[in-house]
Amino acid sequence: MAKKPTPSAPPPRRARGFVAAAQLMAPQIRIAGEARGFAVARLLTHWAEIAGADIAALCRPAKIGYGKGGLGATLSLLTTGAAAPLLQMQLPQLRARVNACYGYNAIARITLTQTAPTGFAEGQAEFTPAPKRSPPAPAPEISRKAAATASVVQDAELRTALERLARNVLSKAGKS
Repeated sequence: MAKKPTPSAPPPRRARGFVAAAQLMAPQIRIAGEARGFAVARLLTHWAEIAGADIAALCRPAKIGYGKGGLGATLSLLTTGAAAPLLQMQLPQLRARVNACYGYNAIARITLTQTAPTGFAEGQAEFTPAPKRSPPAPAPEISRKAAATASVVQDAELRTALERLARNVLSKAGKS
């Protein structure tokens, strides 16, 4: 005869029915959160409720770092440059709200990290070189002087190279 589950023990998997996606992902979310210092994932998932809608619109939590002494952690927040002074004035109230989420004085300091308005990954700068500009055409008398200087050379490639060199030298000499 099969055993009936005791009322205190959870029913077997097939008897529970459907399971919420949050419960399926809870172990993976906890591991990822703990890697960034978030022992309580509620700080990430309910940031707008904890910080308030006005503050949550200006910043988001990035990581929590624990010092060697263990006397409180440091919460790092990402924000834009324009919002940083506004947040700096509200840090004591925000620290109290975050510690209320933890239930004890877990956060000792809050640091602000300024970033692009879209975040690090989305707002990366382009590192392409500037387009090459052709130098301005030298004055006609400089071109004639350079051609006359290099005209005695018989080799065509060498003559054009010397003309270009003479044009550059004469153009620089005229500027100083």
